[in-house]
Amino acid sequence: MTSDSGLLAPVRAGTRVEAATSDAAWLRAMVDAEAALARAQGRAGLIPGAAAALIDRVASGFTADLPDLAQRARQAANPVVPLVADLRKAVTAAAPGATAEFVHRGATSQDIFDTAAMLVAARAVSLITADLDTVMGVLAGLAERHRDTLMAARTLGQQAVPTTFGLKAAGWLSGLLRARDRLRALRLPAQLGGAAGTLAALVETARSTDAKPAGSVGGEVVVEGESAQVRVLRLVELYAEELGLVAPLVPWHAERSVVAELGAALAGTAGALGKVATDVILMAQTEVGEVAESSRGNSSAMPQKRNPALSVLIRSAALQVPAYAQLLGQAGEHERAAGAWQAEWLPLRECLRLTGGAAETAAELVAGLQVFPERMRDNAGLTGGRIVSERLAVHLGRAALDEALSRPGPLEGPDELLDPEGYLGAAPELVDRILADYRKRS
Repeated sequence: MTSDSGLLAPVRAGTRVEAATSDAAWLRAMVDAEAALARAQGRAGLIPGAAAALIDRVASGFTADLPDLAQRARQAANPVVPLVADLRKAVTAAAPGATAEFVHRGATSQDIFDTAAMLVAARAVSLITADLDTVMGVLAGLAERHRDTLMAARTLGQQAVPTTFGLKAAGWLSGLLRARDRLRALRLPAQLGGAAGTLAALVETARSTDAKPAGSVGGEVVVEGESAQVRVLRLVELYAEELGLVAPLVPWHAERSVVAELGAALAGTAGALGKVATDVILMAQTEVGEVAESSRGNSSAMPQKRNPALSVLIRSAALQVPAYAQLLGQAGEHERAAGAWQAEWLPLRECLRLTGGAAETAAELVAGLQVFPERMRDNAGLTGGRIVSERLAVHLGRAALDEALSRPGPLEGPDELLDPEGYLGAAPELVDRILADYRKRS
């Protein structure tokens, strides 16, 4: 893990998601995972209730020298090993004795780090979805206000047929709605499997202890005669419950579809945000002038320019996230990947940071977006009626239309056929359908 100021990634600099994915946030998530494990084991009667309470108390105030922790992580290829050593020292300092031996009992480093990754992801995703809700609310308003605002649709960069700005905004809304729902559907699980995913050390612990509920930390009812295996499987559920994560059916340390699905959902979200930004960039061009950002968009060399800076930042994130997501969920060797697991950490954080930064920036973009309907109408008339050529082909026949198109100047024909507002198809009704779907799912 490395900390940085966001100098090379200004889209997420100073955003809430940047703080939620910082080195300090990852450390806190790992410590939270250790504390939750102790609390769950106390509730299940696998460690003394007093020990669970002490570990939880020490963990709540635990801090570490992050650069030093990162350096020591090189010796074990992960930061959990030195973290556990430091946490045990802190517990011993708080209460000398045997309590420190209950820290991290029955777990392995990947259990803690994967669980921490899901905690960080859950916290970041909640911020992202909140920003998406904000963006979608504004877009819904734009779609409704501009339901019938004429503009030129463009295909391959050229004017095609008439459409409305309301439908364009509704299209943005529809893409973000699907992305938001995909993020909401993620079921981020805790991870607890022990050394190789068999839970053997915890089962052995359960066999060697008397089942006593840990009343001091909210003990559970212990079922008399319950097998050690069943107790440990219930422990996994308690562990997930303590963290607010999903209880996994089985340990997933070697089966990485959880991480791959998270990356895919983030890439899809970044792409939906990037669509908005890309369209705004093109519509804000000097020669087009159909919208403008609220940002100053300064240029270091050309003081007259008003660059679409917010859109540029969003689009930069949208182009990066899919590349990072490709590194997530790679197949690893047997029950512990040698390199593939470690290779996930930075790309996962960047996926969260860039997508979160793009979502927060998009909220600022749409809130201040200026729309110029008159310029849209003027641009739709630039081709002298050719924007409704498709319509004329239906009424005049293709041969007659081809002959008319070959002549310079505006197209000639009945005024009612040349009016682009009369050739919007079902654009307004499509806006209504998207808005109805949005309201139903909000």
